Amino acid sequence: MVMHNPPHPGEVIRELCIEPLGLTVTEAADGLGVSRKTLSALLNGRFGISPEMAIRLSKAFGGSAESWIIQQAQYDLWQALQKADVIKVKAFA
Repeated sequence: MVMHNPPHPGEVIRELCIEPLGLTVTEAADGLGVSRKTLSALLNGRFGISPEMAIRLSKAFGGSAESWIIQQAQYDLWQALQKADVIKVKAFA
């Protein structure tokens, strides 16, 4: 089931993980073992959650790596569905 207009996972990370703990982006990036630039790009919706980042998020903030990947997949699918009418294919079945 596709969620209706899901938020980018970076927004979820910022609002539910980083801000409640009072962390700065630099502190969160250090804790995750990534650069500030990488985390900032994720939080601002320029990058998505990779499998490796999903593992890092799971270890740092909880939840399963799979749940982080599912959030990203739901967001990506919603974005693609908004352009579905311009995707031209030939039906074989």
